Amino acid sequence: MDDNLSLDDVKESQPSSPATEEGSQADSKIDDRSDVDDKITLDAVASKVDREGNCYCGKERNLNIVELLCASCNRWFHESCIGYQLGKLVPFMMNYVFMCKNCSNTGLESFKKNPPGFPQICVTTIANLMQASIKNGDSRVKYSKDRDIIPFIEQHWEGLTTFPRRVKQSMHNSVMRALTKETNLSFTYDENSELYSLAQQDLTLIKPNYDAMIKQGQLKVTDMGVQHGKQGIKQGTGMAGRPRSTKRKLPDPGTVGSKKTRGGDVALPKLPAHGYPMEHPFNKDGYRYYLAEPDPHAPFRQEFDESSDWAGKPIPGWLYRTLIPSTVLLALHDRAPQLRVSEERLSVTGDKGYCMVRSTHSVSRGSWYFEITVKDMKDGSASRLGWAQEYANLQAPLGYDKFGYAWRSRYLLQFFLNYLRKNWKNLIFITGAHLTTLRVNFLHSLTNCRKGTRFHESRGKHYSDGYGEGDVLGFLIVLPEDPKLSYVPNTYKDKPLVKFKSHLYYEEKDRVSESLRRLQVLPGSKMVFFKNGVCQGDAFTDIYAGSYFPAISLHKNATVTINYGPRFKHPPPKDQFKYKGMYKKAEEAICEQTMADLLYLTENDGKLRLDTYCV
Repeated sequence: MDDNLSLDDVKESQPSSPATEEGSQADSKIDDRSDVDDKITLDAVASKVDREGNCYCGKERNLNIVELLCASCNRWFHESCIGYQLGKLVPFMMNYVFMCKNCSNTGLESFKKNPPGFPQICVTTIANLMQASIKNGDSRVKYSKDRDIIPFIEQHWEGLTTFPRRVKQSMHNSVMRALTKETNLSFTYDENSELYSLAQQDLTLIKPNYDAMIKQGQLKVTDMGVQHGKQGIKQGTGMAGRPRSTKRKLPDPGTVGSKKTRGGDVALPKLPAHGYPMEHPFNKDGYRYYLAEPDPHAPFRQEFDESSDWAGKPIPGWLYRTLIPSTVLLALHDRAPQLRVSEERLSVTGDKGYCMVRSTHSVSRGSWYFEITVKDMKDGSASRLGWAQEYANLQAPLGYDKFGYAWRSRYLLQFFLNYLRKNWKNLIFITGAHLTTLRVNFLHSLTNCRKGTRFHESRGKHYSDGYGEGDVLGFLIVLPEDPKLSYVPNTYKDKPLVKFKSHLYYEEKDRVSESLRRLQVLPGSKMVFFKNGVCQGDAFTDIYAGSYFPAISLHKNATVTINYGPRFKHPPPKDQFKYKGMYKKAEEAICEQTMADLLYLTENDGKLRLDTYCV
């Protein structure tokens, strides 16, 4: 037979049905011959393999190490020559499907470890015991269930199976039933010595029963070689059995940060229409959380998805990536929990004291613009609106620290109460002169009260006329590009993953002190605010360099709505200001984050391996 024999050649060499037979009769003959064709195909390929040898390295089999049989070319491959991360295995396994890279239509190796039946486990166990005795010069073939077989299974449970460890007595009973049921089929039993041995003692013949898998539809022979079938893997020693799912079960929801909740890949539930889980962790208590999604381009992603060895174990962060929202909205996780964000995530209502919410996207260079409409500002309520970096305090008004810049509304009732509180001593004894003086001072202060104030580091300065209900406010930031600064966003692939309510998040510890030390002024930077289309002048100049989020902080039950574009009510004139609407940042952020992740994977090429991963 030709050395360049292909599966097409094998199929074409088989006799065809007579041309005179048509319809159902021809179809019936083709169906009757399908099993024969499959057998001849595999036999032909096996014959070719016998002449070509085994493995990529061309060396012969080594029964002392793990070897895998390719389902397509029927060649044996040494574990050390396989690039796929196989996880824990033992020699003489029968519960897997392996495809070498020469036979795979993708050019990549594929491997799937299936749930084994206990007869398979026992065959693999006795085979390993026999090979170990041969290696030691003691050719034993019979072994005790309690002294030899069960101790080996207990020691190599993770390599033999895909199941969690069983209760000791349960496992003993399963082994006993398998040995008894398969006696005279897979095993022989010596009643005098009460020892078990293999019925077929040629260890080179122990392999997965791919022929049975083809007949059961788990594998199929095509023009492209042997392919995975549509049916699920069935357990047993090659005989048909009840289909058994190999999917990992979804772990129970846990508490964020708990080690018990980490690990075990999860089937992520579908996100709500607004793109973020309804139940989620908040950025608080010194930690920040970033929603993660599987990264299909991460190394060994396919191996991880197909392996069940990771259930209950920490998941490597580099197998996932930060989920970047496709639309700029108010962040659900990056806010004070007491704030009420609307379902479309464009409006927010305050509650009691000052607290803040940031947007989902930030900007670090260029000119960007967004608008806020004051929908409701009752007596006693107020707002501070503007831009904030990621470490601006969420439980404080915007502009409280060095990380935020705000434009504050002023309100009459609260000012009046504050005025009385500060001047109560002067109001105890009031004469006509005192009353005149107080009235003049109060009216002068009231005039100042109506002016909007800009705030940064808890220091307020008069900036413009105040704003109130119905006003549309514009916020423009200008951040010149500095060649000394890096604008590559953080990649979180080196951070731990934690699970909360069936979703995975990257967890990062706040580094406020470090960020404060790194703050430096960005020359030429500025913020300009607008009221109903009228420029109020430069609010801040030479601000700190960094990434700025559109931010809203509210006092009591004020309600505002944010507009990221593209349809602004009062866009700044293009002949005076060059800018981009914040809505454009969504697509740009996806590109930037993808670049950051690719840089991480490239810099760590060869270091990211499943078999060496540890927390």
